[in-house]
Amino acid sequence: MLRTVSFLWATVFIGVVASAADGETLRGFYLESRTCQVYTGPCFANAEFGLTGNDAIMAWHIEEGNFAGADLAGMSVVMVLHAERTLASAGIDDAGEIQSIVYVDERADGARRAALVEFAKHQTGKAGRAVVRVDSLPITMSLDTATLEGRLQAGRAVTMVTRKARSGDCICSNEVAYYPPLASVTNFVPGVAREAQFSGRGLGTQWSIPESRSIYMGLFAF
Repeated sequence: MLRTVSFLWATVFIGVVASAADGETLRGFYLESRTCQVYTGPCFANAEFGLTGNDAIMAWHIEEGNFAGADLAGMSVVMVLHAERTLASAGIDDAGEIQSIVYVDERADGARRAALVEFAKHQTGKAGRAVVRVDSLPITMSLDTATLEGRLQAGRAVTMVTRKARSGDCICSNEVAYYPPLASVTNFVPGVAREAQFSGRGLGTQWSIPESRSIYMGLFAF
């Protein structure tokens, strides 16, 4: 079943890329990591609720388009956030007090840098209004829509390597995309973190969750 679903998602991803290129003004891909399982069953989710899942990495790579009057093609931006409570079914809005950091592609300056920060804030609501730090870093980000493998590196602060879920990742056979993605995406699929860690400063926490079912990979088009 997982093999079929992965094939269908890869087909959908490719179709959305083509349609977005034809009709949208801003498009790209998105990677997300949480400190709780998002591809999981209700029993596992209930066991983690209130105990973990307070942290997340949200990352966007803009393949083409403009925002706030700036051409952002080829640029990436990352937000890392820490919440008072589990980022659960209601996402950012119901997680209590939040602090966040924005990492901007170091190649962007002037209007593009400001536009990337505003884009990240615009996509994240409450977390966008709670930014405590903005840093420029070298950011590399990729997503293979055929294999559903993603990579993100933002300086030494953020690392993410993703893969699609496999049959061996099922534990209770009731696994679903239990908590929705934190950002608005056109299409998405849950996956597994080969690596996912935050080692930056400013949030009072650092974390690493390798080999966890805590990933979303998606496309956005506005």
